[in-house]
Amino acid sequence: MLKQIVFVILATMSLSASAEYSFEIANNTDSDIVGIVVSEDGENWGKFNIGEGIEAGTTSKLVWDSSTDDSGCEFFFMARFSDGSDSELTAFDFCEEDLVLEFN
Repeated sequence: MLKQIVFVILATMSLSASAEYSFEIANNTDSDIVGIVVSEDGENWGKFNIGEGIEAGTTSKLVWDSSTDDSGCEFFFMARFSDGSDSELTAFDFCEEDLVLEFN
């Protein structure tokens, strides 16, 4: 299970400051995403705050918390779905512009 919360990610539909870093998650599955865990090093995991979740077939914008501003570009992600299944652990490069994380 999760050993510690490394950082907090805020789910939001609008950006309130120009220095925020955001990305989108596309849930292209038939099941709602009910949780997302993330790790920069593959050992210490934290949870995203995704509120009520990300409904199947929708895309949501997430914003990195400012506490992650000095982090590297690559992070590992895994989604938990409402049917109890988990996605594969996948690395994403957040230095990419207009990044969309797709769960299929």
